[in-house]
Amino acid sequence: MLTLYIGNKNYSSWAMRVGVLMTQAQIPHEQVLVRFDGFDEGSAFKQRLKAVSPTGKVPLLVDGDLKIWDTLAICEYLAEQFPGKHLWPQDKAARAVARSVVAELHSGFGALRQHCSMNIEAHLPEVGAILWRDQPGVRADVQRAVELFPELLARHGGPMLFGDFSIADAYYAPMCTRFMTYGIPLPPAVQDYVQRVLALPGVKAWCDDARAEHDFVAFQEPYRLRRD
Repeated sequence: MLTLYIGNKNYSSWAMRVGVLMTQAQIPHEQVLVRFDGFDEGSAFKQRLKAVSPTGKVPLLVDGDLKIWDTLAICEYLAEQFPGKHLWPQDKAARAVARSVVAELHSGFGALRQHCSMNIEAHLPEVGAILWRDQPGVRADVQRAVELFPELLARHGGPMLFGDFSIADAYYAPMCTRFMTYGIPLPPAVQDYVQRVLALPGVKAWCDDARAEHDFVAFQEPYRLRRD
């Protein structure tokens, strides 16, 4: 049985990508949630993960004696271990583009990630309106998604970015939750894709668990001093 170490589902965007991928693709695994209490070396979170992970971060996938501690590396490993799941597009050209858009998110969209941290349980459209007004980097990152999603959907026929569900959709699922949390203005085609992603069983299961946590972590809440 594969074991996936994750953080709080409400906040843990990188772990969400792998958790959604494995659940949606019906890859059997056990999830071990390590609660966020801080990211300093003395935190309980770091201490527990340091016992199993060389980086002390999530996600971490354990397969027997093998430990894989990077989100993209985990996805690539799963694609190799479960070729029948077709986690990447089968067409070589489409697969190359899918890897490109995943790598773009892996290292990019910094303003959106910084200012619109993932917070599935929250509803913060008033914060989103201020960020939209004051943060050109957020507007630029959203514009890139607004250009990217319709182009890929049109090229591959939908309903997902490359036709069928793939690693690319799992990677962009946390971005879709950010759009909803902060009420980011989106054109209809992008909004429709976001809703399709949020309706995927693997995404819905993660979001339902996130809302059920009822675990308000203050340092993960830059815009709320207390639960509404």
